[in-house]
Amino acid sequence: MPDMPPAHPFDFDAVTDGDKLHEECGVFGVIGPPDAANFVALGLHALQHRGQEAGGIVAHDPEQGFNSARRFGYVRDNFTKASLMETLPGPVAIGHVRYSTAGKKGAAIRDVQPFFGEFSMGGAAIAHNGNITNADELRRELIDRGSIFQSSSDSECIIHLMARSLQRDIPARMEDALRRVEGAFSIVAMTRTKLIGVRDPLGVRPLVLGQLGDFWVLSSETCALDIIGAKFLREIEPGEMVVITADGVESRRPFRPRPPRFCIFEHVYFSRPDSIIGGRSVYETRRQIGVELAREVPVDADLVCPVPDSGTPAAIGYAHESGIPYGMGIIRNQYMGRTFIEPTEQIRNMGVRLKLNVNRALIEGKRVILVDDSVVRGTTSRKIKDMILDAGAAEVHFRIASPPTAWPCFYGVDTPERSKLLAASMSEDEMRDYLGVDSLRFISLDGLYRAVGEAAGRKPDCPQYCDACFSGEYPVEPRDMIAKGFELKAAQ
Repeated sequence: MPDMPPAHPFDFDAVTDGDKLHEECGVFGVIGPPDAANFVALGLHALQHRGQEAGGIVAHDPEQGFNSARRFGYVRDNFTKASLMETLPGPVAIGHVRYSTAGKKGAAIRDVQPFFGEFSMGGAAIAHNGNITNADELRRELIDRGSIFQSSSDSECIIHLMARSLQRDIPARMEDALRRVEGAFSIVAMTRTKLIGVRDPLGVRPLVLGQLGDFWVLSSETCALDIIGAKFLREIEPGEMVVITADGVESRRPFRPRPPRFCIFEHVYFSRPDSIIGGRSVYETRRQIGVELAREVPVDADLVCPVPDSGTPAAIGYAHESGIPYGMGIIRNQYMGRTFIEPTEQIRNMGVRLKLNVNRALIEGKRVILVDDSVVRGTTSRKIKDMILDAGAAEVHFRIASPPTAWPCFYGVDTPERSKLLAASMSEDEMRDYLGVDSLRFISLDGLYRAVGEAAGRKPDCPQYCDACFSGEYPVEPRDMIAKGFELKAAQ
């Protein structure tokens, strides 16, 4: 499989977005059209928000076999070139966009998915969104038994487990492998004639099924179906595997059923607002979060402003419920490129100002409510507050569309160590003083549950979602991290 990646570009987003949680991956697969890889490239473009460091596509053609291309940077800068896409012919293709895990920014091209393996019954490629929480343990075991790893990715463990399985075909080998895996995974995979999708038993990460004429599509989000004109059929259910061939879709249940625990932060931030989750618009859910915020933590002010772009729907909901006017007090530079310039230290220090600018005429003299999706380290929030005050605001109040992020995620989200999370060591009042704002309030966990459609709020004995980053209650024990010294929340 030819694969000639260019040099790794300078990642300017790492300079300006280091105070946000990042979903680490998006996956997309198509079976049917003779140029399946072109559809995959379009789907990955729609999923770019889920991973902006690198992307890859694997395709299979009956005459040319498997071909792969993996590149650093945006989809638009790589997979829109005819010279590259012509090397990826065939009716089956899968793709992946990624952020790397914490501490591994700028990883080698060998870590870019999809991963490919050659088995006795033919080749297979796999793309994984999530995180395997027992990957270190599995890797040690596999290396001791003779496996040779080519990457540092936890996803490669699945390929090696499949290679060692004695099952009769690739889908069965994948089932066998995934029964050894713990954590969160939504996977698209392919053989010469099959497209495969699977979600972990808790359904932590999203995966949906779509159809375009006689073609079938798997995607992390419904917004990527829209870009190719595919019809959204349904979500792949937690613990379900679908095996798609020219004959249609076969559904399998390889895992013991468990109560689902979908990631609630997909509603808050990760998913695009034009996607559908659980039959409900992400945009509408975020607007409702703003409504709940206004009910729970009102404040007397003159203007409600979103922190672009993720705070916009919640700010609209807050303004509507509170009756306070909504305004675009902060303008985002939409043309801020990933490779803007090789920055000097002075340019790096400009940070947020290179991406955001204050609408001074609207802000000056006003008591301003800033609505943002989260506070992680607090560094970006402090810079934005300074910009608003420099523009002449009389007061600055932060309203946050998620509860305090006090615990790291181990299920596929790039989260700082707990010691670097502001809410892990400070109360809301202490965070307010640290940020230097007139007030700071977060939506409650019950309020967030109500906003996503759980009228009774959170059920402490059986939460409906994975909310570990807020509650510290991990639905799958992060064994590898515990072995490295991570301490779980003490029992109440």
